Order: sequence, then C-alpha cells, then structure tokens
Amino acid sequence: MADSVAAGLADENDTENEDKEREKRLFSSFKKTEKQAAASDLTETLGFYERKAKCKERKSNVSDLSLVRFISAELTRGYFLEHNEAKYTERRERVYTCLRIPKELEKLMMFGFFLCLDVFLYVFTLLPLRVLLALIRLLTLPCCGLSGSRILQPAQVCDVLKGFIMVLCYFMMHYVDYSMMYHLIRGQSVIKLYIIYNMLEVADRLFSSFGQDILDALYWTATEPKEKKRAHIGVIPHFFMAVLYVFLHAILIMVQATTLNVAFNSHNKSLLTIMMSNNFVEIKGSVFKKFEKNNLFQMSNSDIKERFTHYTLLLIVCLRNMEQFSWNPDHLWVLFPDVCMVIASEIAVDVVKHAFITKFNDITADVYSEYRASLAFDLVSSRQKNAYTDYSDSVSRRMGFIPLPLALLLIRVVTSSVKIQGSLSIVCVVLFYLGMITLKVLNSIVLLGKSCMYVKEANMEEKLFQNPPSAAPSRVSSRAHRTKHTREPPGEQAEEGLSASVTTQPTQRDECPAPQIPTSESDQFLTTPDESEEKSLIQDDTELKHGAAKKDLLEIDRFTICGNRID
Repeated sequence: MADSVAAGLADENDTENEDKEREKRLFSSFKKTEKQAAASDLTETLGFYERKAKCKERKSNVSDLSLVRFISAELTRGYFLEHNEAKYTERRERVYTCLRIPKELEKLMMFGFFLCLDVFLYVFTLLPLRVLLALIRLLTLPCCGLSGSRILQPAQVCDVLKGFIMVLCYFMMHYVDYSMMYHLIRGQSVIKLYIIYNMLEVADRLFSSFGQDILDALYWTATEPKEKKRAHIGVIPHFFMAVLYVFLHAILIMVQATTLNVAFNSHNKSLLTIMMSNNFVEIKGSVFKKFEKNNLFQMSNSDIKERFTHYTLLLIVCLRNMEQFSWNPDHLWVLFPDVCMVIASEIAVDVVKHAFITKFNDITADVYSEYRASLAFDLVSSRQKNAYTDYSDSVSRRMGFIPLPLALLLIRVVTSSVKIQGSLSIVCVVLFYLGMITLKVLNSIVLLGKSCMYVKEANMEEKLFQNPPSAAPSRVSSRAHRTKHTREPPGEQAEEGLSASVTTQPTQRDECPAPQIPTSESDQFLTTPDESEEKSLIQDDTELKHGAAKKDLLEIDRFTICGNRID
C-alpha cells in the first residue's frame, strides 16, 4: 500500500518536472525568436536588405507623382547652351554664310557677266577691224615684200578664220525661215514644247563642250609650224567642220529663242510658267549632291554662261515682238513684267542653289572671291608677252561660252528686224557701231583694272611671269604630267611690273617647240602657297593611284558644263 502511494507520488513529480521542462523549452524558443527578430531589425537598419526603406521610398514616390509637380518641373526645367559652345557657334556661322552668299555670288556673277559681254562685243567691234588689218597686210605683201618668215602672224590667221566662218554662216542662215519655225513650234502642245526646251538646253551644253574643241583644232592646224611632221587631216576639212558646227549651234539657239518667244506670246502664260519651274527643278538635281570647291567653281562658271545666254535670248525675243508690233513702245511695257519675272526666277534659283550647296558641304562664302580672282587671272594673263591664246578663247574654255553662234544669231535677227533705208539710217548704224566700240573699250579698261586688283589681292603676280605649261598629245601623258611646268629663271620678266606687262604685245619665240596641244596658263593657279616640285610629283602620283585628283581652281579650264569636268 505504502509502495503504491510512493509510486503515485513519484509519477506526479515526474509529470510536474516534464511540464516545467516543456514550459522552459517554450520560453527559451520564444526568446530565440525575439532575438532573431531583433537581429533582423538590426540588419535592416544597417542597410543590408533595406526592405523598410524601400517601402517608404515607394510610398513617397507614389505621393510625388502628381500632375501639379510634373507641370511645375516642365515649367522650371533649364539647360545651358554654353556646355556645347562649339556646336552652336558652327551653326551660327552657317547662318551667316547663307546670308553672305547672295552678295558674294552676285559679285562673281556680275564680274563674269561683264567678261562674257566683253567677249561678245569683241565679235562685233574689234574682230572686223582685226580681220580688215590682216587682209590689208595680206594684200600689200607683194608691194612691201616678206619681212619675216610668216606671211601672217598666228593671231591674224585665227582672226581671218573667225571672220570667214562668220561670213559663210551668215549667208547660210538666210536659208532658215524664222517665221515658219515660229508657227511650227507654236502649233505644238504645251507639254511637248516643255520637253523640247529641256532637250535644247542639254543639246546646247553638249554643243558648247565639243564646239570649242573643233575651233581649237582649226586654229592649231592653221598655225602649226610647217616643218613639223603632219599629223592632221588638213586645214580645209577642219574649216568646214567649224563652219558646220557654228551653223548648227546657231540654229539650235534660234529654236531655243523661238520656243521662248512662243511662251511669251501664249495667252495663259502656262508654257512660260512651266519653263520657269524648270529652273527650280535644277535645285533638286544639284543641292543634294556632294560638291568640292572645284566642282562649285565649275557650276558657277556654267551659271554665268547660262545667265548671259538667257539675257541674250530675252533681247532676241523683245526684238522679234517689237518688230511684229511696228516698234510700238507701249508693247515693250507689256513684255516688261514677263522679262522681269524670268530674270528674278533665274537669280532666285542661283542664290538658293549656291546657298544650300555651301551649307551642306561646309564651304565658306570667301571661296567666291577666289573664283573671281581665277577669272581675273585669265584676263590679265592674256595680255602677257608669253600669251598663247586670245582672251575670248580663254573664256570659252573656262565657261563653255562660245560667242560666235550667239553673235551670228543676233546679227541675223537684227538685220531681218531693222530695215536700213536712206543715208540717215546709215549714219545711225555708223554711230551705233562707234558706240559699241566705245562700250567695248571702256568695259575692257574697267575689267583690266579690276582684274589686276583681284590678282594682287590673291598674291598671284608671280604666276604671270611663268612660261605656259605644255602637255603631250597623249591624253594619258597629259594627265600624268599635268602639274609639271617649266619656270623661267629670274631675269628680265621677273623684274617687270604688272602694269607694264599687261600692255605689251606677245613676242614670238625663236625656238620652235614640238607639236603640242596648248593648255591653259591657269592650269597652275594655286590659292595656297607653292610647295616644292618633289611634293607636287608625289601628290600627283598618289592622285593617279587613287583616281580622284584634287585639282586647283585654274586647272579647271576645259568645258566646265553641268558642274562636271568633261575630259
């Protein structure tokens, strides 16, 4: 009994001990969980997990995303342009360049226009007198005897050939009926006339590019030293080729003038509007192309020639219309708005085209002064002792402007429009001829003075005393040795001044060089300081290897049509 009671007490004690131990375990586990929670809170505050901080930031960001704060940030947001000063300075200079382009371009255009006018007036004024002097010399040779090895000087031979070409083509032009051509063109539709006019412009550029080659070949064949080996077909075939070229080119310009006359006389002026819009199409074909400085020079020369040709065509149109209305002055005021509209569109297209070309190709406006100096160099170099070509031919090579066909057409139109009857009309013609001679002389004097000033500003005086470069007949050798030229040793010519050299006559050399194709003196014009001959040869070799030579401004002298060099 007692044992059973004691065992029961022992069991109770065991159960109590187990309960206490269980409570201790629970308490200890609870404390461990509290310590772990405290440790986790401690690590969060130290920045290892940053859970609570991220939650707070998200809540604050959500509260900040309000419409008012967004609008205030947009209104008060700022930036500093000075952080990219170079970029904005360049943009400003581009704007200033575009603003300077009209002024600089028109300076070049005016100078080039008067150069073309000087060449054009030369055909009417001094060329007949020079031909007359050459014929008098030729007729008086039996009486005076031969004073030299040549019957006529090379320049006189070229003048006589030009005179004969003009006379023959003038008589040939009488067989072309202008009135029939006018009515034939007027009967065509507007779109067909627009296409014809575009084709005529392209044909005119092609004729100009090939025509000067024909004339140069004739001049060189006629003046080539006779003791050399004959390497040509003869003077007479070349002469007939030149006559045929001048006649066909004159007819082409006549068709072009007739088409423009039809556009002026149309009732709704739709054809004239379409022809003017053709100028703006030229912007699309030129602006978005890559242009170097030399290519821009070619385009500028082409624009000068095109503008002068258009002005002459407008003069022909006005003469034909005034003849149809019996020279009524009131009808001139009817044509005046259309003439001004054509001229204004031509000027606007040239300004916009050159402004954007210089902008897209990073070309400064000062380049037009270099172009003007290049043209002035041609005029001054034609007055030198070592001149090898007439200035009119130099302009033809530079700009592609050949005055003979245009002058022939103007003579044909004037003689058919103006009737000369009586002595009073003859006196008026003589006075008009003297007036043209006066204009030609004054224009030449002013141009020569301006050209000398431009040459001095460009530091090109020393180029005037160098021998003209010569090229071999082979095209490959002429390209390979394009930059080679002989320099005269410092002597008498180096001591002569510019003013004295431009008024003296060319002298003939004693030595007869080998038959060579004449090239332009302006092939060696550089706007930068001269380098050594070795460096120029190395550069020429590298240019031939890469196939894209960077030419100097005065090297571009052969038929610069459509902005591209035609070799």
